[in-house]
Amino acid sequence: MDIATVIGMVLNLAMVVVAIRLGHSTVASFLDEHAALVVVGGTIFSMITSYRLPQLKGLAKVVLRTVFYPMPSAEKEIERLVNYAALARREGLLSIEEKLEEVTDEFAARGLRMVIDGLPAEEIRKVLENEINYLLERHATGKKMLERGSEMAPAFGMLATLMGLVTMLRNMSDPSGIGTGMALALIATFYGSFVANVICLPLSAKLGEHGKEEAMVRSLMMEGILGIQAGDKPQLLEEKLKVFLAPHERAHVGAKEREPAGAKA
Repeated sequence: MDIATVIGMVLNLAMVVVAIRLGHSTVASFLDEHAALVVVGGTIFSMITSYRLPQLKGLAKVVLRTVFYPMPSAEKEIERLVNYAALARREGLLSIEEKLEEVTDEFAARGLRMVIDGLPAEEIRKVLENEINYLLERHATGKKMLERGSEMAPAFGMLATLMGLVTMLRNMSDPSGIGTGMALALIATFYGSFVANVICLPLSAKLGEHGKEEAMVRSLMMEGILGIQAGDKPQLLEEKLKVFLAPHERAHVGAKEREPAGAKA
């Protein structure tokens, strides 16, 4: 679970509540079902109008994956792949089949399975690269949809504000209700800005960063898998895969299992 996303949203909500209280208002005074209906309902309904239902279902899955899917650790994946390379050089590629049960990542398991099945390296690379590209495409589509939602929410907030102002102006005969009516009208603008800046835009940014990070880890896995198939020495494979890490992260990576002396070159 990406705890940073949850913490960020909770802190944003807490900030708004504290600001309301510091302004000597109550949270209840900012609650208005009419404004919420227009802003939230309008944004959702316009998204339904703009996109196909499979795309909307895909958006929900991608967002949930961004928040709850544990990103594979690049450092751990390097150590795992280097250890598999040492095992393959000692006992052959078929020895890795016994290790597939401990591989929880579907992408890595598929790549290793193709290596064990003896598929050509070019075909393996093509399959894995296609999967990485499709992953990036899904994240890019979800990011665009959330960005579109961040544009729609303030617009519907303004729409609800105008509706509230029209209602208020039609009841000018009661001057005591003008202040309340104006406040309720402006609450809709607040809702639109809240939905855009607390929900849609942060999730869109998170989705973009998550997609790039996941694609990087998948590329690392692919190069490691192809290195195992090519018979790379564990030390060489480790150095190849370290290029995917930031310089300060590389010192923490070290193979737990090394090739014994006298292993074949």
